[in-house]
Amino acid sequence: MWLLAAAALLFLVATPLLRLLISSLQAADTGRFTFNNYLSAYGRLRNLEALGNSLLYALEVTVLSTVMAVPIAWGVSRTDMPAKSLVRALILGAFITPPYLGAIGWILLAGPNAGWLNYVWMAATGSHHGFIDVYSFGVLSLVTALYAFPYIFVFTSDALDRVSSEMEEAANILGAGSLYTVFRITLPLVTPAILGGAIVVFLDTVALFGTPAVIALPARIRIMTLQLWQYFEFPVRAEVAAAYAMPLIVITLALFWAQRAILGRRSYVALTGKGGSRTLTPLGPWRWLILGYALFVVGLAVILPYAALAQAAFSKAWGLGFSIGNLTLDNFRYLLAEEGARRTIVHSFTYSAASGCVAVALALLAAYVVNRKLMRGGSLLTLLCMAPLVIPGIVLGIGFYAAFAAPPVALYGTALLLILGYSTRFLPIAYVNCAASLRSLNPEMEEAVRILGGTRLRAIARVIVPVLKKSLLGSWLLVFIPATRELSTAIFLFGAQTRVISVMMLDLSENGSFEILAALGFFLLGATILIVLLGYKVIGRDFMLRQS
Repeated sequence: MWLLAAAALLFLVATPLLRLLISSLQAADTGRFTFNNYLSAYGRLRNLEALGNSLLYALEVTVLSTVMAVPIAWGVSRTDMPAKSLVRALILGAFITPPYLGAIGWILLAGPNAGWLNYVWMAATGSHHGFIDVYSFGVLSLVTALYAFPYIFVFTSDALDRVSSEMEEAANILGAGSLYTVFRITLPLVTPAILGGAIVVFLDTVALFGTPAVIALPARIRIMTLQLWQYFEFPVRAEVAAAYAMPLIVITLALFWAQRAILGRRSYVALTGKGGSRTLTPLGPWRWLILGYALFVVGLAVILPYAALAQAAFSKAWGLGFSIGNLTLDNFRYLLAEEGARRTIVHSFTYSAASGCVAVALALLAAYVVNRKLMRGGSLLTLLCMAPLVIPGIVLGIGFYAAFAAPPVALYGTALLLILGYSTRFLPIAYVNCAASLRSLNPEMEEAVRILGGTRLRAIARVIVPVLKKSLLGSWLLVFIPATRELSTAIFLFGAQTRVISVMMLDLSENGSFEILAALGFFLLGATILIVLLGYKVIGRDFMLRQS
């Protein structure tokens, strides 16, 4: 059984990556060794421009996300800022919002002429042109950052909650001002958390597909992920796509190496044997300024785009504005009545649920082998389980296509391929949670089962699973939630009969059917909120933090 688990991990993780590398070095017609795929991928200026734009795009998003997240995290965790629960709730709303859905909301808000913000501006000023254009590089970066900054917020606020404020108090006693203390003591102490969140945002952005697809594509902004997608249009050039995707893996590994090199030179230990106090900094009237900044950011991320999406979801035509005659429920009725839409919704939740089960089962078996030291080379299982963490989703999707689409496996367009792709994509989340839970569990109960004649599998089924059921449910939820909105992997693996919600949203945006798209987005958001509330009730309020 343990060897079977190891073989399954090799099949799901190592095979796509190996196949991706081999495909990048094979001629499409003869299968012979060649570097022509790399020449085709990087021999054209437009492809190099797309790579450069992607790196600049990711850098801008990372800087904007840091500027948004760090002050809010400091205000929530270290000061007497009011309305902290409201701010956290709205940041959670931004966290669970699919980035491409938020981008659609901003198209409705900041379209060059018909967007609501531009419409109000032109009506108020008499101008014939709006003041903001969503189809521009700067606004593309801003919109992406609005749904990426929660990662840095979670990392930073969690670190601030754990670090004692004793050194800050000592600095204040010695005459240091509040700003000096923040920039010279508080923020340096949580530098690893800020840097970790920034790397996650950079890597997520450089491999992001959804937001560029709905904003950059109509704006004719060349982005690497869009170029990868175009290689899968007829005629399919999967080998060139494989070669073009390789730098994403190199960039990912380089960033993690740089993080380790930077942090390895300094010490960030701030815990003492006294338990450490955490005293909030009184800001006086300035607490309203930091609250206003927080509400401004979450207003841009949640309140404004959701208002625009709500108007579109309940309108016959969103461009006609707010009026009783324009209100309708037909967009929601369409989702329930049209067979293709119903099937798409069922597919998304079914595939995501199955992916959660597969990922948790594999993660639990692998974590058990590693934790209980059942076989040599158990650390290899940890490496395999965590490897998808450093593989961009779009690269993983191309790897699965290269490995499993063609005969003899021939899984392209099947539900199984999507389930396996989702399971592998989010396997690290399940593994981290399962490994942490097993480390806290004393093996004595399992040994009692074995003394009484039971097998290890029986001990897992009758002891570990019941004892860790809340943790396992939390792991399942943390796979299920992002799988329902995953687009980067699904765009390369879905077929005509296995379309999912994220792909349907992309199709609707290309067709300009923003009313039905908004209704579908609210349906997905409502289902996600119910699942998060279930997680809060069953597991606890901090279970969403484990996703990071």
